[in-house]
Amino acid sequence: MKDFRNKIVVVTGAGSGMGRAYAVEFAKLGAKLALNDYDAASLAETVGLIAGTPGIAIHSAAFDVSDRRAMERFAADVQAKLGNAHVIINNAGIAGAGKPVWATPVETIERVMRINFYGVVHGTQVFLPQLVANGEGAVVNVSSIFGLIGPPNHCDYSAAKFAVRGFTEALMTELQESPISVHLVHPGGIATNIANAPQHQAFSNKYLSTPPEAIVRHVIRGIRRGTPKLVYGKDSLKTWLGANLLPLRLLNPIVWRDLRGVIDRSDYPPPAAKTAAKRRKVAP
Repeated sequence: MKDFRNKIVVVTGAGSGMGRAYAVEFAKLGAKLALNDYDAASLAETVGLIAGTPGIAIHSAAFDVSDRRAMERFAADVQAKLGNAHVIINNAGIAGAGKPVWATPVETIERVMRINFYGVVHGTQVFLPQLVANGEGAVVNVSSIFGLIGPPNHCDYSAAKFAVRGFTEALMTELQESPISVHLVHPGGIATNIANAPQHQAFSNKYLSTPPEAIVRHVIRGIRRGTPKLVYGKDSLKTWLGANLLPLRLLNPIVWRDLRGVIDRSDYPPPAAKTAAKRRKVAP
């Protein structure tokens, strides 16, 4: 796609960060917008920022992207109020627990997967028929540079972003002979509030510095050029190079040395098995 004027662009997670930047940039390009966020107040702020754009048409809905039925209702409402979607930006996501594997509750892993992965699945599957009906379109799924490497204390987040990568690369292959372009985004250190919990502050202060507007403009250029994989943001190039050129026996120590100073290490080392500890206590 080259021209977005009067095209219908769907953005999930539009209440802040990259999602808000997508909404603002596409509004400038004359698109009609269908916006989602879990936080109704933040979503309303985004709508307020672009509501005065000449000729703008906006539909917004606050819901959790992990809710398949809510996503289906959203797609039906978009179609009824604006028309068939042309672009879907599956951007919504949350941070993980910031803990190592042995200290991360399985419930947290499941929640991150529901939002960060299944939210992408729902958005793609529900809106894809509208793109096909239009005879043109673009699917943009947001992974992360942590969908290229396995960083410490990010098992939940990284697992979801690797899943987005695999899902999207499969979709690329399936749609290669169609008029629908598919784009996989691996943002580097983007300055958003996704990692604003106390356990992430040291990491955020060191790494999250690229403005959301910069990557959004890069992605829009990528859609126009038909670029399938978009790696952009602080430390993204070195991460991509490491993931593609180095064996894990060399890459993993580098990743550990780079991140060990900014992660919560209160749960290190991993605990010994309770049964083994009990045996030691009763041994003669």
